Formats: sequence, C-alpha cells, structure tokens
Amino acid sequence: MNIAIVNCGSGNLGSALKAFVHLGANAALRDRPEDLDAADALVIPGQGQFGDVMNGLRQRNLVEPIRNAAKAGKPVFGICIGLHLFFEGSEESPGLAGLGLLKGSVRLFQGSAFGAGGGLKVPHMGWNALKLTREHPCMRGLEGKFVYFVHSYYAAPAQPDDAVAWSTYGQVFCAAAGTGNVFGVQFHPEKSQHDGIRILRNFLEWKP
Repeated sequence: MNIAIVNCGSGNLGSALKAFVHLGANAALRDRPEDLDAADALVIPGQGQFGDVMNGLRQRNLVEPIRNAAKAGKPVFGICIGLHLFFEGSEESPGLAGLGLLKGSVRLFQGSAFGAGGGLKVPHMGWNALKLTREHPCMRGLEGKFVYFVHSYYAAPAQPDDAVAWSTYGQVFCAAAGTGNVFGVQFHPEKSQHDGIRILRNFLEWKP
C-alpha cells in the first residue's frame, strides 16, 4: 500500500513518517496533488494552529485531493491537528472552514476545572486512558490503554456515532472519531510507545 503522509506545513511530520517506515510501510511525505491522487491511503499528522495548517493545505492545493480520496473510499487517517481538520470548523480559527469530512466542530478546553480556580493547565499534556464507545478496526486492542496527548482543543462530533473513543481531562472529550473510511485520533500514536504503534499497525491492516 502506497501511503502519502500529507505535508501541510505543520510540525511533527517526521515522527509520523518514521513510525510508519519502522513498521515496513511504503510511506513518504507528499505535498503535490498528483501524489495524493496516486496514493492508496492518506495520513494527515502534525501539530500547529488550525488556521495555519488549513491554509497550508489550501496553498498547496491539497484540499480537494484529500476530499476526493475520502469520497473514493481510500483510508484517510488524521493525527492530532489532522483530526481537527476533518471537522467543519474550529474555535481556534473562527469563520475558517475545515475539510468537512465529519460533522461538528473543534472546541477549546475551558470551564471551572481549568485555570487558577480549577488547577488544570491548558494545553493538556500527558498520558490518559482510552474508553472505546464502539468497535473500530483501528482501535482493536486499545480499550483502557494509556496514550500521549498534547492539545488545547478537542473535537466535538455532531453525530454521536462518529465518536470512537473518549478520554478525560477535566471533562470527558473525544479522543478518536471517524465514519466510513475516515478516521482520526486526538493523541499522538507515534509518541505512545507500544500501544501507539499498535494503532498504526491496525491502520495499515484496515480495509474500510
């Protein structure tokens, strides 16, 4: 399987690529529309600000190739900001449209649990357990496992069935979501040791 690691100008792309290559995958960083069109599967990883990364995709003319891949039934996997981009928009960049592959938006951690009064810091950085809400091939064997998060915003699917896993940090939040051939995680598999590698291996074996 030819996997395009989508280069949207954000950070942490190299770690994701290294993890897939470690598993023996035929994966490479790609930033041209024709390379995404030719790929069998897409991975959108990274860290950064929603607007910056979304605009990076637009500047590289990669928005439609990603949407076309999703429509064509190719596996599309988002990591951290990659998951955020799947949604219709984000509180981090009001008024800017996302890819719209999943219904819903991305929200900032806020409320009484955070800040000076609550004691929890934003961004959320650390290891938290996963609670699966439904079975998904990419999450096989991950119930109750601890994975590594670094984020200030979280996805809020409009369709409850799109949520695949939850975790808790001051509140319950969506840790993985997807529908059909589109799937993404809020945490970083490439930083989550053995259980993170398991997710990537599951993705490579996934046939949506």
